[in-house]
Amino acid sequence: MRQTFDIKGGPQDGRAHLPLLRKELGNMGLDGFYVPHDDEYQNEYLPDANERLAWVSGFTGSFGSAFVFIDKAVIFADGRYTIQAADQTDPDLWERQAIPEPGAFGWLAKQKLSGKKVGYDPRLMSPNDVTLLQAAAKKSGAALVAVDANPIDTAWTDRPPQPMAEVAPYHVKYAGVAHDEKRADIGKALEEDGVDAAVLTSPSSLAWAFNIRGGDVMCTPLPLGRAILHKDGTADLFLDEAKVSPKLRKHLGNTVTVRPLSEIDEGLGELSGKTVSLDPDLASAWFFDTVKAAGGTIVRQRDPVALPRACKNEAEIKGTTAAHIRDGVAVTRFLHWLDTEAQSGKVTEIEAAICLENFRDEYDSLKDLSFPSISGAVEHGALPHYTVSEASNRTLERGSLYLIDSGGQYPDGTTDITRTVPIGEPTADMIRHYTLVLKGHIALAAVRFPRGTTGTHLDVLARHALWQAGLDYQHGTGHGVGVYLGVHEGPHRIAKAWNDVPLMPGMIVSNEPGYYREGQYGIRIENLQYVTPAAPIEGGEIDMLGFENLTFAPLARDLIDVKVLTKDERKYVNDYHKQVWKSLNRKLPDDVKAWLKEATKRI
Repeated sequence: MRQTFDIKGGPQDGRAHLPLLRKELGNMGLDGFYVPHDDEYQNEYLPDANERLAWVSGFTGSFGSAFVFIDKAVIFADGRYTIQAADQTDPDLWERQAIPEPGAFGWLAKQKLSGKKVGYDPRLMSPNDVTLLQAAAKKSGAALVAVDANPIDTAWTDRPPQPMAEVAPYHVKYAGVAHDEKRADIGKALEEDGVDAAVLTSPSSLAWAFNIRGGDVMCTPLPLGRAILHKDGTADLFLDEAKVSPKLRKHLGNTVTVRPLSEIDEGLGELSGKTVSLDPDLASAWFFDTVKAAGGTIVRQRDPVALPRACKNEAEIKGTTAAHIRDGVAVTRFLHWLDTEAQSGKVTEIEAAICLENFRDEYDSLKDLSFPSISGAVEHGALPHYTVSEASNRTLERGSLYLIDSGGQYPDGTTDITRTVPIGEPTADMIRHYTLVLKGHIALAAVRFPRGTTGTHLDVLARHALWQAGLDYQHGTGHGVGVYLGVHEGPHRIAKAWNDVPLMPGMIVSNEPGYYREGQYGIRIENLQYVTPAAPIEGGEIDMLGFENLTFAPLARDLIDVKVLTKDERKYVNDYHKQVWKSLNRKLPDDVKAWLKEATKRI
């Protein structure tokens, strides 16, 4: 079993560790210290050794931050984690504040801290965030101090070791393009931009550009390291030596110099007099400071690997399609189980999550989950990023809805799917809300759009039916997804917030509108889909891009109000279910096959 359900951390951590940090601040002559959740690699999931916010506060959410002063400690968490932050932090020690208002920097700006010294670790913050922190500190009257050594790392005497998973070659049959060819193309793009080298700080970029994978990060096959990619396509790859095998050196060849990670400072120093590309959203302020101090000229631009990585090639699409079929078989077997055994009203959220994981685990090719499953029954389904634990675990009650958001990591693809199903008889409101969400999902799946369209332009399609009913959801509609990489991947996305990256052929993106009735139930329908090449429309004048579904598993027919769907929407559901049947039926046990036949009947 890959999942754990006991949330680590809790108030006891803050009570034990907060005094240790304060003692270290005193030793360093600091009055306060900023603690972001981010680590040195901007990972979504942090290795245990980098969970600094959790260590000092007990709060284990994936998004938050804190200010620790000698006489006060304040933690900031957004709406996804308000309840969790309250449960895991000691109210006698921690003041709780919300994100986005006032947010950590907004809070700091309103404090009266004249003469106080507030420290921060430039390795954990982007240069943009440092600028915002500096502005807030100035308003408060505090002096901001960049530290060479993080005081948490010094105080954390039993800190776990950094992960040292061996880095392995990623076969070109999955990658589609040899790594030296990838880097040569990126090098040409750098030269066209007048750039001598790019510093790659994102583990995802390393994995893609060098056709390698690692095991340093939960749920994502990432190698933690750095690279300097030169305009001639050669590169310096910085990895801890324990991760490097003779097989890896042979795979990388003579155009890649493998160097110890401890030499990254030296490597950056060698960029003196060169024009260097750095991504301010991915590279920490430390990289900017170090390259500047070495005499390099910095060009702020998007990571040059990000866009090529996002536009999947033919082999990647073929592989991820195959992975989604296998995953669809596991999910469909699970949906059959939900519609039979789990209708008892006695099954728990944890039991359901384990059941789905076991179905996936029957494939030897499953390497990991792509994220910890969101298994939400009754009111927990109304928490979009709910994490079930032994303490919160509840049953899938009859007369309720159950939401399961999950995915798998396979060598040929990364999956992410959400389904909402009734346990017992659904109410009229449940059916109405599910149908409105479905209408938005269909609108986004079926749209055709011209080149240059961004996800922001399309986001309203998924919300339109909900908006007309006076409803909405407070999360993005779609995120990019990698191929045996991150389940959340940029630079494109579909959301209200502006995104300037056009959707391009080969980009994989989720389609996941939802509705959440606080304290009662949540609904989300999520498939992954990829952008298809521009093609003509009969009678049209402009070739249009579109989407092709990757995810195949039946929708909840019992929750669809057919009368509310248009003729085209009914046709979409029937055509989708026909694809589900065709793709999966021969791979299912007889009882599940019979169930799927009924579940995909025409509406």
